[in-house]
Amino acid sequence: MKRIKNIITFVILTGLIFLGCQDDDNSIGNIIAPSNIVIDVEIVGVDSENPNGDGSGLVNLKVTADNVISYKFAYGDGISQIVPSGEITKRYTSVGLNTYNFVVSAIGTGGLSTTATVEIEVFSSFDDPEAKEFLTGGEGSSKTWYWAAAEPEHLGVGGIVDISPDSYWLPTFFAAQPFQFAANEASACFYEDEFTFSMDANGQVTYVYNNNGGTFFNVANQDIVGGSVGEDRCFEFDTSGTSIVSLFPSEQNLPEGQSTGTVMNLSNNNFMGYYVGASDYEILEISDNFLRVRVLDVGNPVLAWYHIFTTSPPSAGFDTVYNDLFFEDNFDVNGAPNPANWTYDLGNGTNGWGNNEVQNYTSSADNVIVEDGLLKITARKEGSTYTSTRLKSEGLFDFTYGRVEVRAKLPEGGGTWPAIWMLGADYQTNIWPACGEIDIMEHVGNNPNTVLGTLHYPGVSPGAGNSASTFVPNATTEFHNYTVEWRPDGIFFLVDDTLYHSFVNNASTPFNSDFFFILNIAMGGSLGGNIDPAFTSATMEIDYVRVYQ
Repeated sequence: MKRIKNIITFVILTGLIFLGCQDDDNSIGNIIAPSNIVIDVEIVGVDSENPNGDGSGLVNLKVTADNVISYKFAYGDGISQIVPSGEITKRYTSVGLNTYNFVVSAIGTGGLSTTATVEIEVFSSFDDPEAKEFLTGGEGSSKTWYWAAAEPEHLGVGGIVDISPDSYWLPTFFAAQPFQFAANEASACFYEDEFTFSMDANGQVTYVYNNNGGTFFNVANQDIVGGSVGEDRCFEFDTSGTSIVSLFPSEQNLPEGQSTGTVMNLSNNNFMGYYVGASDYEILEISDNFLRVRVLDVGNPVLAWYHIFTTSPPSAGFDTVYNDLFFEDNFDVNGAPNPANWTYDLGNGTNGWGNNEVQNYTSSADNVIVEDGLLKITARKEGSTYTSTRLKSEGLFDFTYGRVEVRAKLPEGGGTWPAIWMLGADYQTNIWPACGEIDIMEHVGNNPNTVLGTLHYPGVSPGAGNSASTFVPNATTEFHNYTVEWRPDGIFFLVDDTLYHSFVNNASTPFNSDFFFILNIAMGGSLGGNIDPAFTSATMEIDYVRVYQ
């Protein structure tokens, strides 16, 4: 059957005029109220069988008037907005046949306005009761969601189909590690967000975003707060108020199983915690306590951002699967380190141990000693050279899988590079990085109190590795627990039981065979950087090394 458009034209010669109390301003010319308002209403999909539309709820609205500068549209569903052009396509989402009072305010010079009202009767058939139920907890209920900070990819970005045809439904450009933004002051507000969805007895869903004072803004979308500072960061921002949530079908055509097919719009230009200028969130996956959405970047529309939320407030707690103590050295016998557990790398290696380091490793008590229940490794300036110690368990203790805990206080000073790490035991025949490397803790004295956890393996840049960092405010003055939980299916990095980096392990990686420990302080080199001319000595103190399986 031939489809026709239902076009209703209303001409309002006079309206209600609202005058502000003000003096005439010659700079804006004559103050004249807008007049001759014409409203065209086109309900999409009208035909003889569907007199109120095709069920999409779409209505094309066009308003003209004389002496007008802009328009404010109040759609009759609780949503209003400024529409400078006077033209917009509106989607009404309340299910069924509904009548709305559409109110236009034509705004003229000096703030003078004229209003006009028409009734729009439109049919909408789209609904997603399951999504509403999961979002809110049901009619008469509210549910608060939080960032799923412990989940990999809780914030991510990928490309749309035009630039990522093989993976446009995945965050292939960037995927956040667990609690990645917790340690940086610039992003510290991120995990404080609260997102509350409510549903009334009529099935209307509303949304409130409590950012506790600060919102994390994308670097390219910071105009709303006065321009970019060159990085993603938190800004003070008012997110108070309630938004109406409208649901409509997705037009993104993601592969089957990758989306629920439902998009939710948050009125009043509201958003969900990471500002990219958009208010339409496609629901990819939803359950009673898990929500994953996708939103297109308004400032750069070839990018799709991915968010994961949960109904539990962010908590960096971590549940280990290894609880049986398998190895420990508590360094409780004064003198040299226990020779049953530890041996040494000596000298300067090849090319400064491959990293242009300048220290010479020794087994001297000046550089390594056990006393007062602590292992003490000391880097020293010796004239124009530097000495230190590189202690290792190679040939004495190695293992596959387990939870490693090392309690340590780190040295300070520009140029120091302490490390607590593990190397694949087959490194002599399976040349690095094929043998694999697990850096439990690295610290750079030139960037104090920032701790790195890194994996090196084939397929990633050997220099950069797969790395994340966390801020430990007093790493050089107090002891902290540096932990790696190494499993067949994952490797997890923690400081004081707070997870900050994770890695998906599988049979294709080198992290499925024996590794041994290395404890050392390097000086300078590719990561340590410039050595402070005033440096004399610095000590890493280790309380214990433990392995649980």
